[in-house]
Amino acid sequence: MNILIITQYFYPENFKSNDLAFELKSRGHDVTVLTGLPNYPEGKIFEKYGVFKNRKQTINGVKVVRSLLLPRGKGGGLRLFANYYSFAFFASVKAFFLGLNNHFDAIIVHEPSPITQYYPALLINKIWKTPVYFWVMDLWPESLSIAGGVKNKFVLNYYTNVVKKFYTNSEKILITSKGFRGAINEKGNFNDKIVYFPNWAEDSISEGNKDFPIPPMPAGFKVMFAGNIGEAQDLDNIMRAALELKDNKHIQFILVGDGRKMPFVKEFVEQNNLNETVHIMGRFPVESMSSFFDKADVMLVTLKDDPIFNLTVPAKLQAYMSASKPIVAMLNGEGSENVIDADCGFIVPAGDYVSLSETILKASLLSRDKLETLGQNSRSYYERYFKMSACISNLEDIMTNP
Repeated sequence: MNILIITQYFYPENFKSNDLAFELKSRGHDVTVLTGLPNYPEGKIFEKYGVFKNRKQTINGVKVVRSLLLPRGKGGGLRLFANYYSFAFFASVKAFFLGLNNHFDAIIVHEPSPITQYYPALLINKIWKTPVYFWVMDLWPESLSIAGGVKNKFVLNYYTNVVKKFYTNSEKILITSKGFRGAINEKGNFNDKIVYFPNWAEDSISEGNKDFPIPPMPAGFKVMFAGNIGEAQDLDNIMRAALELKDNKHIQFILVGDGRKMPFVKEFVEQNNLNETVHIMGRFPVESMSSFFDKADVMLVTLKDDPIFNLTVPAKLQAYMSASKPIVAMLNGEGSENVIDADCGFIVPAGDYVSLSETILKASLLSRDKLETLGQNSRSYYERYFKMSACISNLEDIMTNP
């Protein structure tokens, strides 16, 4: 097939769109990616990219076309709005010419926020009738309201109508969480279009090099959080749990990643003298994650207690499972159900930092054999449900047998 992937985020940014494109290419498909200038999460255009630099590339055989956009900066509301719509506009212009010069068999829209990434696909769909497979990883306008703090009814109603249009024009709606089905069907009768298509873990994590050079780890029971450090991940209550455990010096919190909440985390650690038990590693390439995960005793996954997050399965959960690690989860909904089904760790309600601290303390006292059994259960569940090769084979079947 000749496939166009439209996503605001692509290599060297670290998103599932990378795996999607490279794996489809390795299976013999012609793959083109229409994306933006990389600027996530720092908010600045990456050094080797710009208006006149690397706008067209071939990476691992995948043709990459980069549209202009205004970088996200520090992530304020107006700046994010400009970032989202500048990509939508300039990518739509690029999409017109791509559609004019290519006959695509399918378009895949990879949609972590924002929903506006769909506009270039809509244009091609309307002109050339190319089927669009909409991979929904974030619900709008729910996410805009809860995570973005937008309460204006006019704005929310506007995006509700936009989302309805996108769903209507999609061949299939691919959902990462089964809980998304109800929220999508509230906007129209889209049930026949919806297909469960979960996230997976990168092979570089599950089968990667555990000798990748990383900073030295502290001694003790290591509780590791890896990935985006943002509003949704409830760093406030992770830090409160760390404060509760401050006097238990054998328990060490390791934070790997970056995001909008990092300034808060650094300030909290400094103000509460947590430097001995909370260690901020910073952002590292995905190739290093196998080394980091190998050093952890348990992995931590958290989401705020909000209705939309209760429908969400965090992508890091699959990564943790692939690495054969026990999991401590402070979240509700489908993500917690996965941990229970897999019998691979510990669940506390979203936002309950006291229970989180108590659970981590109990976990630190378990035998090594018990922790290894939980880790093996993680891996078994990943093999059954979240392995990339099986997910991509399923996607091929979805596109060739509509």
